[in-house]
Amino acid sequence: MGLRFRLLIWLPAVVCAGIAVADAPRQLMWADLVPKSSSVIENPFARLTHDQLTALADVAAVRDRKARGDKTLTPAELSGEQGTMRKLQQQGLDVDALLAKRKEIADQKRGQLQAVNAGLEGQTIKLPGYLLPLEITGKKVSEFLLVPWVGACIHTPPPPPNQIVHVIPDSPFEMPGMFAPVWVTGKMSTAASKKSLFMIDGTSEIDIGYTLRASRVELYQQ
Repeated sequence: MGLRFRLLIWLPAVVCAGIAVADAPRQLMWADLVPKSSSVIENPFARLTHDQLTALADVAAVRDRKARGDKTLTPAELSGEQGTMRKLQQQGLDVDALLAKRKEIADQKRGQLQAVNAGLEGQTIKLPGYLLPLEITGKKVSEFLLVPWVGACIHTPPPPPNQIVHVIPDSPFEMPGMFAPVWVTGKMSTAASKKSLFMIDGTSEIDIGYTLRASRVELYQQ
């Protein structure tokens, strides 16, 4: 067999193998849906003692009540706030700066919980999770949420948006039961959305970080 003929046979095989690898879904876990933060949140509270943290919390509680216009604050509580603040200042702590930092840290953490991994946009992925139906006829589910733990959104508070995937399967999936563990495979979108979900105490709007057009939904197997 000539070299040229062998190359003609070999090249299509290599090309087909390359296409198969390129089309293979990227298997993810839930941690992959959280973007890697480039900024480290400085936590000045880590170096405070337990007594200092307790005293700071007492000052913050009184200030929060004053900000809300709470008329039930007693003179003793107001006096106690001032006395506690003076003690903290004598220990070298800037109470105003620390309380401002508390809000900044809370805002940063909230932003991190809502942020999505932009690198997943348009990727074909495979992800395990628990199925929470949105649209169902009989046992056939045509739209559902994929969540990382059993009971999420129904029996426990919803996960952050970057831990919820709105899944639209190409064909309805026969669900064996509520919160069935499944693998989903398909193309990921990072567009944020909201969905109404009926809970025990009424209907609630759920913030969702991802949408997946699923070419395949199958029962979970390791």
